[in-house]
Amino acid sequence: MAEFMTGTKQRPGGSPQAGGVLDPPERPEVAGAGPPGSHDGHEAAAILDRSRASVDPELRAAVESLPSSIRRIAQYHFGWRHADGTPATGSAGKAIRPALVLAAADALGGPGARAASLRAAAAVELVHNFTLLHDDVMDRDTSRRHRPTAWTVFGDADAILAGDALQALALRLLAGDPHPASGPAAARLADCVVELCAGQHADTAMEKRAPDDVTLDEVLVMAEAKTGALLGCACALGALYAGATEEEVAALDAFGRQAGLAFQLIDDVIGIWGDPERTGKPAGADLAARKKSLPVVAALTSGTPAAVELAELYGKPYEEGDTEGIARTAQAVERAGGRDWAQAQAADRMARAMQELARAVPDPEAAGGLLALAEFVTRRSS
Repeated sequence: MAEFMTGTKQRPGGSPQAGGVLDPPERPEVAGAGPPGSHDGHEAAAILDRSRASVDPELRAAVESLPSSIRRIAQYHFGWRHADGTPATGSAGKAIRPALVLAAADALGGPGARAASLRAAAAVELVHNFTLLHDDVMDRDTSRRHRPTAWTVFGDADAILAGDALQALALRLLAGDPHPASGPAAARLADCVVELCAGQHADTAMEKRAPDDVTLDEVLVMAEAKTGALLGCACALGALYAGATEEEVAALDAFGRQAGLAFQLIDDVIGIWGDPERTGKPAGADLAARKKSLPVVAALTSGTPAAVELAELYGKPYEEGDTEGIARTAQAVERAGGRDWAQAQAADRMARAMQELARAVPDPEAAGGLLALAEFVTRRSS
């Protein structure tokens, strides 16, 4: 993985020293650690809407090909149908990953490459939703996208099998694609799935360890595997379909990975301090599950009195309905510097992402779509 930090450092909640983090910037209310730029949320929203409209037919057709028993679960998960099978108008997510595939193909190969990469974009979204179905089971999350998770409706086994089917669909889409890039794309996506599984395994293993037994380096490596890998793969697949050079593919993969880490950092901030009305998840769910998210580990390793308090709180099991305890835990994370560290680190990762993007796509106008999407993921609050 990339070097942890560069420049003058500061530990979360502490004084400058080697191996810590830069002084955090002024913090927006919840998130927003992206660098200043010419792109706003409206541009990214328009890109996401266009991408969803382009990819949705491929995605729906792929899911429609599943056996009826599994298709029903997948369609529920995507928000297309209710649990009883009747049509629904729920959200299928923001579709950031397929948008990155299309934007990368367009940046390096123009509209023709973008059109050719539609199957690859759908494949990436299928893999992403495979991970969501499995994550919800493992994390025991009860809501996603403002509705009950699939496992709470259909049971663990059915949700896991639906996730398995989505992963198989993704590889089948690429296997049946006549484009010359489909073979390398399928191999790269399969490698990415292995990395995703390794990252999830590391994450679950960390949950069994004592609060003071996890390092920031470990959790950053895990986050890159769990989140950065698929965003990097999405960008790389778009580059492959554009006929890019190995160097351009590698640079776009690195761009996506760094943007993915920024995404995960902000996602972890939202997981603690986000508004449930906007996130669709219960307040403090990560803290209740005693997850060792990036802000929490930064706080635990800060060497501050608040870190000691946080370790004590995390060392006790969460009691259902203890909202006061959740609030006290969130305050301890913030006082120990975890929130500021996460937002400063997200800004740093975005700066690195911009450097990699410039290597692959030197023309700022051609890179505009990718830049807008990268900024969007760190300027969100849900």
